[in-house]
Amino acid sequence: MSIPTQPGTTVSARLTELARLKGNTVSEPDAEATARQHAKGKLTARERIALLLDEGSFVEIEPLRRHRAVGFGMEARKPYTDGVVTGWGTVLGRTVFVFAHDFRVFGGALGEAHAAKIHKTMDMAEAAGAPLVGLNDGAGARIQEGVTALAGYGGIFRRNARASGVIPQISVMLGPCAGGAVYSPALTDFVFVVRDISQMFITGPDVVRAVTGESVTQEELGGAAVHTRSSGVAHFVFDDEESCLAEVRYLLSLLPANNREAPPPQLCNDPADRPVDALLRLVPLEPNKGYDVRQVIEEIADHGEYLEVQATWAPNIVCALGAVDGQVVGFVANQPIAMAGVLDIDASEKGARFVQFCDAFNIPLVTLVDVPGFLPGVGQEHNGIIRRGAKLLSAYCNATVPRVSIVLRKAYGGAYIVMVSRSIGADVALAWPYNEIAVMGAEGAANVIFRHEIAAAEDPEAVRRQRIKEYRAELIHPYHAAERGLVDDVIDPRDTRRVLARSLRMLHAKRVELPERKHGNPPQ
Repeated sequence: MSIPTQPGTTVSARLTELARLKGNTVSEPDAEATARQHAKGKLTARERIALLLDEGSFVEIEPLRRHRAVGFGMEARKPYTDGVVTGWGTVLGRTVFVFAHDFRVFGGALGEAHAAKIHKTMDMAEAAGAPLVGLNDGAGARIQEGVTALAGYGGIFRRNARASGVIPQISVMLGPCAGGAVYSPALTDFVFVVRDISQMFITGPDVVRAVTGESVTQEELGGAAVHTRSSGVAHFVFDDEESCLAEVRYLLSLLPANNREAPPPQLCNDPADRPVDALLRLVPLEPNKGYDVRQVIEEIADHGEYLEVQATWAPNIVCALGAVDGQVVGFVANQPIAMAGVLDIDASEKGARFVQFCDAFNIPLVTLVDVPGFLPGVGQEHNGIIRRGAKLLSAYCNATVPRVSIVLRKAYGGAYIVMVSRSIGADVALAWPYNEIAVMGAEGAANVIFRHEIAAAEDPEAVRRQRIKEYRAELIHPYHAAERGLVDDVIDPRDTRRVLARSLRMLHAKRVELPERKHGNPPQ
């Protein structure tokens, strides 16, 4: 390809000029700005990209792009890149697209050219069928550019929505994110935050104070702790950028490049038929005794490794990515040591979104059931447990990936149905030999059915105990559901990993024909 020249200009001179310009884009735009960034415990955009991508793999898009805004002194400040570094590279040899706000340039604020670069990167990621990672560290819309900056955000949101379920989208929050800018991360699949440097909020502390009179800091309003414990906006939290970006790389290693591919096979020398004797002691026989279901997942998963999602939000349900026999799976499990493992509003929404993600990207679902029911209470009812609990039901019903469920101990009422029972489409439904599958626990059922007899008895407690024993023997014994075909098999807990691996291999080529429709209308 020839390089156009002006009369009297040599090709060599033009190449020298090109090298100078590109050299400027790679070098630090301002040493003092870089020092300020480092003083806050923050890396620069290019340092972050270097940690995320394989060494030497980054290919930059539009490094010479500059804004064309006029007024407010903008003509005198036209830095290359316009405050965002965009391009693609590889993570463990697989293509990944990335954009990284450069807080040193206009505070990372988004203007027309800045947005156009992100739009192009997003379009290329979708066209190439490759994951997109956004490294967010920006001050929101560039006010000097007015409505064009807002239109730039609109273009990002539209692309986030269009690519949802098509390519994995990951947001890494490495600085402030305020106003409408927060909706892009909220539209992506996973949000990573770093303690003390990540903040997300619609309206800042000054506006909150002016409108409500509440005095709050940025960290109290929208820091990492808020979004990993209270709001559920963020999925992973770390103490520093290096460990955060390393975990982004690990997550990408578990995900397919797009919705047309299966997850990449994982290296595994953990025998698929390995007996898991520890499960006999980890899960108590007593239905009301707590245990940590994460230990069960650890015993089942290859090499005991898994990546838990939203670990500190809605802890009564555990969602995690791991592998069984080298095949990536999504684990969904009730957590008996948190609120006895009941389903409530937050747990339902957390589980539903994780199930939807796994289904969108061809990740089989393994559901470990030990659920006493939905959480009762006025607050739950008034805040929409019916509507919001139905999200998990809808997600499981609509899922077309392989679905294997195992009742570890108890499964009562509507919560049993919701946790992908055979009746709503589990491909393989299993149970351990001390399971209790019923409308409700024996104590509650006996108190309802025999309440008049118990009340009239000379020894009400003796009658109540007898009726509980009879109800349990008749309707809650471990083989009742299996006798009626609602459970495919009752298995030895020590065989759980072997049976899971065998079931997943059988379902590997599962295909589902869906009715033609534009889209469903799930509860929101």
